[in-house]
Amino acid sequence: MNKTFAAFVAVATIASAFATTPASAQRGLGAAVAGGIIGGAIVGGAIASANRPVYVEGPPPPPPGCYWTRQRFWDGYGWQVRPVQVCN
Repeated sequence: MNKTFAAFVAVATIASAFATTPASAQRGLGAAVAGGIIGGAIVGGAIASANRPVYVEGPPPPPPGCYWTRQRFWDGYGWQVRPVQVCN
C-alpha cells in the first residue's frame, strides 16, 4: 500500500510539472508520451513488487512406522528411480 501511494504521488508530481508548462504545438505530444511511459513504469513496478501470500501445501506426513525411500526399476528402456513408501 505504501509503495502504491508513493508511486501515485510521484506520478502526480511529474504530471503537474508537465501540466504547468505552456502548451506548444511542437513539443506537447513528446512530453505527454514521456510522462505516460515514466508514470506507467513507476505504477507498474509498484504493483508488481507487492508481496502477496502464496499457499503451498507440503506432502502429508507418512503414517507411524512408514518411511519414504528411493527404488530403482527397469522401464524397458533404462533404469529409473522413483520414491516408494515402505511400511513395517
